[in-house]
Amino acid sequence: MMKEKMKILFLCTGNSCRSQMAEGWARKLKGDIIDACSAGVETHGLNPDAVKVMAESGVDISNQRSKNMDEFKDTDLDAVITVCGHAHETCPYFPPRCKVVHAGFDDPPKMAEELAKQGESKEKQLDCYRRVRDEIRAFVEKLPENINKGSRKN
Repeated sequence: MMKEKMKILFLCTGNSCRSQMAEGWARKLKGDIIDACSAGVETHGLNPDAVKVMAESGVDISNQRSKNMDEFKDTDLDAVITVCGHAHETCPYFPPRCKVVHAGFDDPPKMAEELAKQGESKEKQLDCYRRVRDEIRAFVEKLPENINKGSRKN
């Protein structure tokens, strides 16, 4: 009998960038043991720069869509991983068996916007996305072990 996959929700503020990257990496790297999905406290649409830098690494997230966490309120989740401070602070209550873990990552759109204001090139702005993409990959590569190291909030 096959073991059931672990159901993980990556939660961010707008489900446009970091949580989408995490979902993409989890599907690609851990799809055999993890059923990954992502959502936001709000929905901001899929960030085209996140799609671009993920494609550079061979991960296509272009068909993913921005979802609200309310879509998962009746889903039996094993873990919720918040990937930004705002989502962690506003994370709703989940059933006791669902572990809530915070793994914060910098906000690429915000960093890129600051660089744009300073007159930096689009390539420099994309480097913000690439750095966070690679940090998220390193975190996902250590799943599900990272879940047991995280902090529970409920």
